[in-house]
Amino acid sequence: MFENIGTGGPIILLLLALSLLSLGLIVMKVLQLRPVTSGEAGRDAALKLVEDGDLAGAETKVKSGTAPADRVLAYAIHATGKGYSGQPLMTELLRRGNEELTQMTSKIRVLELIAMISPLLGLLGTVLGMIQSFQELELAEGAANASVLAGGIWQALLTTAAGLLVAIPAAVGASLLSARAERGAQLIEGAVAQLMLIVDQPQK
Repeated sequence: MFENIGTGGPIILLLLALSLLSLGLIVMKVLQLRPVTSGEAGRDAALKLVEDGDLAGAETKVKSGTAPADRVLAYAIHATGKGYSGQPLMTELLRRGNEELTQMTSKIRVLELIAMISPLLGLLGTVLGMIQSFQELELAEGAANASVLAGGIWQALLTTAAGLLVAIPAAVGASLLSARAERGAQLIEGAVAQLMLIVDQPQK
């Protein structure tokens, strides 16, 4: 089949490989990012326990969570119970939050790269195919059949269509996954900010 599309065959194969890689990454990231927005009710309950002075109960409450915000908040509560506070604690929480964000956004850049290079590969295949078609026309010295020339042109354009078919799902997937990772990061910031507000409030 790939022999019938001339110079576009290898590029079609490469685009097929990129498509499979893209779909695999999208499925993997969807499964990884599924829990990042979960556990808000548990974190709210834990913060209520902190407000009531039950740090051990609050830490236990969020330790069972699967969201990145649960892990960072659990450490923050544990550190607060150990007497850590101020800039050193905030620096460590920032480091942990950045690590969680790095995990959430890992491989998304690969999807963005696939979305960027797939149309370019498709265009390259089209250009190579058009060059081949016009070379054949030149060698025929004007005696080429128009249907043969048209066949060469559609075969060349096929690689552009294939490139777009690979790029569009990759671009959509990268955008949606990035938005979900950003939401996870916002939940981490919100949970830590609420905890610090409770810890730093004046004692009655």
